[in-house]
Parts: sequence; structure tokens; C-alpha cells
Amino acid sequence: MNFPFEIKARDGDARTGVLRTTRGDIRTPAFMPVGTAGTVKGLTVDQVASTGADIILGNTYHLMLRPGGERMTRLGGLHKFMRWDKPILTDSGGYQVMSLAQLRKLDADGVTFRSHVDGSQHRLTPESAMQIQADQIGADIVMQLDECPALPAPREDVEKAMRLSLGWAKRCKVAFGEREKQNLFAIVQGGIDPALRRISAEALVAEKFDGYAIGGLAVGEGHEAMLATLDVTTPLLPQDRPRYLMGVGKPIDIVESVVRGVDMFDCVLPTRSGRHGQAWTDEGPLNITNARYVEDSSPLDANIDCPASRDYSKAYLHHLFKAGELLGQVLLSWHNVAYYQFLMARLRDAIAEGRLTQFVSDFKAKSAAG
Repeated sequence: MNFPFEIKARDGDARTGVLRTTRGDIRTPAFMPVGTAGTVKGLTVDQVASTGADIILGNTYHLMLRPGGERMTRLGGLHKFMRWDKPILTDSGGYQVMSLAQLRKLDADGVTFRSHVDGSQHRLTPESAMQIQADQIGADIVMQLDECPALPAPREDVEKAMRLSLGWAKRCKVAFGEREKQNLFAIVQGGIDPALRRISAEALVAEKFDGYAIGGLAVGEGHEAMLATLDVTTPLLPQDRPRYLMGVGKPIDIVESVVRGVDMFDCVLPTRSGRHGQAWTDEGPLNITNARYVEDSSPLDANIDCPASRDYSKAYLHHLFKAGELLGQVLLSWHNVAYYQFLMARLRDAIAEGRLTQFVSDFKAKSAAG
């Protein structure tokens, strides 16, 4: 375990701690802004860092297409390329195996993609996924290549994907080898079937990975089914290793998942919402283009230490979107990333102080009122 994971406090199943990497500490529970193509959309790295983010996520599929893995090597890796000196986690390309099903061919050895950019063909195997992430991109945390079907799906399809992912996990571990400055996370699959989740988790735990992700959720199963799956899955994972719920999500999903012992999250929602005029708050999403804000001089949230949250009125933000000004998208994206980091900081404090139950109760009441 190259990156020590120190759990500082517990409150029920929830934990707060620190994952110590060679590029800096990751305070958990942590939310990772998504930098799909080497950028958190609309924001500079300085703006992202100012929100309190300890780590960001990069996308293997998109980076292997543009600028390309070999070019990334020549340019010194993703950290240098985008000027981000903190940790980076890269997904494996497994999500695109599902989301770009019409552009790929899957077999037992790997997956062949037809580029959505220019139609060129690209091959991704467990071995090449390790090379691209670890050697060419230079990610600090590398994810195994996996496959998951969108839900709902027949049980036989979910089981087939789970078992294929298990085989790929073992191949990824061999290809990853022994590294001093990088970690490899496995991904638990199995849909919302408790028996399949158990098979996947127990097999991966036996292989002793550096961390464990829970994949294949937030893909159509619904909020309650997701939580039920976490109730089954997280107790099967090692207490001394980070747990990462992939692609989740809405603030209430994060809060409920932290209660169940999850340590790390990522989602495109903060910046995607920001580009479409939606600001996240404890009361839920706020649509800044609504006429009610046309003369509202209050800020989005004066309690968040972010200029976008604190220093601009809702009326001004409303005006920017109505006028089609790009600054509106930038400011709302910046606010949303800051809001998510503000939420994580409060969750960490609540766990450390033994008041998570009250925090969750208050948060749910505000969400319902909004």
C-alpha cells in the first residue's frame, strides 16, 4: 500500500480520514471534480484548487483519443500538461464501454472503439489501460478496466459483465506490477444483485488491491436501489482501504453514501449543471434563469469561501445567462464545484465531531423544503 490511508474518526459506518499520496493528501470523504479531457470544464486549475479540491479525475478514453497516449508521454504527462500538481485519478475507459456501446466491439480480451471524433479505431485491453493511465497519463490512482451494462439489464448480462471484469482486474494487477508512486483500484460490479456483488467483492478483496471502487451504479437503477446495493457491498470491503463510488452524484446521493461508509466520489454534475444555468445549494438545484431572480441582489451562498458563490448577485448571474454571456457558465460551474467541496468539508467535520446523524437530518429537511 504505497499511499497510507489513515482513518481519523468514525461515526456509525461513516469514516473521515486522509489518503496520503506523493502529490499531496486527499481528505476523505472526498469529491473529485471531473476533468474529462484534461480540464474541469470552464475552470482554470487555480479556480479548481481554490475550492478546496484535493484531487481531480481524468478520462482515459478521451485522453487516449486526444491528445493521445504517446503524445501525453512526450508532453510530460497530464499533471504537467494541464498544470495541476495535486493527485489525479483516471477512470479506465470502462464507462465508455457502456455509454458508447454503438461505437465499440467487446470481446474477452478487451474492447475496440471507433472514435467518436474521426472514426479511427482504438484498442483497449487491461494491459494497455494500465500503460495509458500509469505510464502515459501518469495518474496517481489508476482504475482497472471493467465492464458494466446499463440498468435494468437481464441477470445473465450483469453476471457476464461482472465475471469479465474480475478476469480483467487480475490482468490489470499483473500489468500494473509493483509501483512506488501510484495505486491501483479494483472495481466491484454485479448490478443490484446482492449475490453477484458478494462474488465480485470477495474475489477482488482476495487479490489485495490498493483501493476498491463500487461501479455499475447511477446507471438507471434509481436512488433506493443504489442505497440498498451499498448496504450490501460496503461491508464486504476492507476497513483499511479507500472506498470509491463511481459517477455519483447528486448531493443527497453523496450524503447517504457517506453514511454507508463511502470515502470518494466523482461526477460531472457540478460543471454540467453550471453550464445549463443550475446552481446547487442545500435546498437543492436553483435555476438561475427563473424570473424570480431578475432583481435578487443576494449571492448564491455567502457562507462559501468562493467569489462565484459570495460576490455576485443572483440578479447578475440571471442577466449573464439571459444575455448568453459565457461568464455566467464559468461562475455557476465555479460555484457548484465550491459547493460540493463545502459539502464534503461539513461531512468530514460532522463525522469527526460525532454529529453526522443530526447533519444528515438537517440536510434532508432543507432539501425537502427546497
